Amino acid sequence: MKRVKLIVAYDGTNYSGWQIQPNAVTIESMLNLHLSELLGEPIRVIGASRTDAGVHALGNVAVFDTSARMPAEKISYAMNTRLPQDIRIQDSCEVAADFHPRFCKTIKTYEYRILNRRFPDPTRRLYSLFYYYPLDVENMRRALAYLVGEHDFKSLCTHKEEVENTVRTIYEADIQKDGDMISIRISGNGFLYNMVRIIVGTLLRVGSGYYPPEYMQELLAAKNRQAAGETAPPQGLTLLEIRYL
Repeated sequence: MKRVKLIVAYDGTNYSGWQIQPNAVTIESMLNLHLSELLGEPIRVIGASRTDAGVHALGNVAVFDTSARMPAEKISYAMNTRLPQDIRIQDSCEVAADFHPRFCKTIKTYEYRILNRRFPDPTRRLYSLFYYYPLDVENMRRALAYLVGEHDFKSLCTHKEEVENTVRTIYEADIQKDGDMISIRISGNGFLYNMVRIIVGTLLRVGSGYYPPEYMQELLAAKNRQAAGETAPPQGLTLLEIRYL
């Protein structure tokens, strides 16, 4: 028996998120199906990040155990001949039997893309949020800087009963504008449910002049989800990388 790690990239448009759900097609269910067929035994993957419906990934991580003789590094090639074109394995390798993708120290990096222009662009609709009103990117950048470091992000997440600790550390956060595309990139030791999308929703309010950049400090102190902006739509969000320390 060996444990294999996969790095998984996917376009989340046609999937109901990562995690298996009744009567829904998910990334996890597709991996389980095709790995089981390939290796000739029941396979159940364990994912590092349970991305929501419509969210994309370039570097999500999953592991599974198998007794198959196929070398771990060959599994990526074999899987990519079976999976639908919107899911692709970027790497496969054998890891220690006790390696768990969710219980190790990591740095996760997400990017959210906002198309800020007068009219929508249909070729970019699946991978960015269209936003009509002009945005002050410098004010958004100033607001985002307040989130770097260790903070209680209770105001910036959707509440879940099973989550008791809402303190997380943001290592890096920045905004870049290239033409009409605004990219918000955030790296941290972990993210709460909907945290990045709520940060983006709040930054949209800052960028449109509804909040001053300094409001982000008040928001952190408030520990009240109702004080933050809306949850931004999923299609603008991509999990870029999970780096294990």
